[in-house]
Amino acid sequence: MPSMLPGAPWLLAHKSMLQQDKPQKISLQGHDYVLWLDENGEAQALPDACPHMGAMLSEGWCDRGKVVCPFHALQFNSAGCTVLPGSGKETLPQLQPLKLIIHGDFIWSYGDHEPVIPIPTILKEIAESSEFIGVAGEYSVKTELLPMLLNMHDYNHQNGTHRPLFEIKKVLFDKFIDEGHHSHAYYRMPRAQTSTKDILANPALLAMPKVIEAHLENFFPMMVLFHGTTFFGKIKQCHIFVPESATHTRTYVLVYGQTNGALGNMALKMLRSSVLKLVDTVIQQDADILHKIYADIPQKIKLNNEVGMDWVRRNFESFPHIVTPNMSR
Repeated sequence: MPSMLPGAPWLLAHKSMLQQDKPQKISLQGHDYVLWLDENGEAQALPDACPHMGAMLSEGWCDRGKVVCPFHALQFNSAGCTVLPGSGKETLPQLQPLKLIIHGDFIWSYGDHEPVIPIPTILKEIAESSEFIGVAGEYSVKTELLPMLLNMHDYNHQNGTHRPLFEIKKVLFDKFIDEGHHSHAYYRMPRAQTSTKDILANPALLAMPKVIEAHLENFFPMMVLFHGTTFFGKIKQCHIFVPESATHTRTYVLVYGQTNGALGNMALKMLRSSVLKLVDTVIQQDADILHKIYADIPQKIKLNNEVGMDWVRRNFESFPHIVTPNMSR
């Protein structure tokens, strides 16, 4: 069973995560790349190792749209060509560019594999209808992709892993709708009274309702979309997963909001940093628990409402095919 699902699309970054003059290292399916913005502001990616002596291009800088090696200052364009000192002539491509697929501010890639499932259009739709709040919770977690996905579809962990943050008392599961590589989960989580100390530590807790009504829209295997409601309006948290290698998975969250008029817009502006901090704390807690799991221990106990985890396992084992019939309840 492939551990990194070749042929799936992976969202490498939102354009806001890149700086015009600073290359960035990204890893995908066991390969390291340097990602940067060229002089036209377009994302480009090459293997991270300089073909001269292996220096990390991501540790270099950018010059007129080219990425510059930090060791000998060789400049590489988006095609992987450079000009050797003294020659004045451009070489043939020395590095094979990583094929990127740009949808607005979203930078996707299938890596070196042929596509077997399409890129979801939901992010483009969200970007057109909602305000971009920011990126939060970007971590490289020492875990395989499967345990990461199982954790994010384990609805019972909310009142364990995240109890210190939200004081969730229990999880009331409503339904799961299975649509192959796309699914929906609906559940409610009553919360205990938030203390003044907790609110002072993170004012965004003020926006949390007494009962969190969760609607998770799942796109296997690259994203979980949380649709939520706060007093300032609707919030959408796009949890992204990228298999860096067989042992590490990167995750981050793109946060969007739809406000209720001028008052909601003002509240969102005041709470923007607190909202991102709150999301970051959630991802920290998820990453922390994944470091404290013996992933190879067989599961001998099954809890109620593990239908999301079953959905992940079934899709993982059959990828890219969809096992039928799909059961909904």
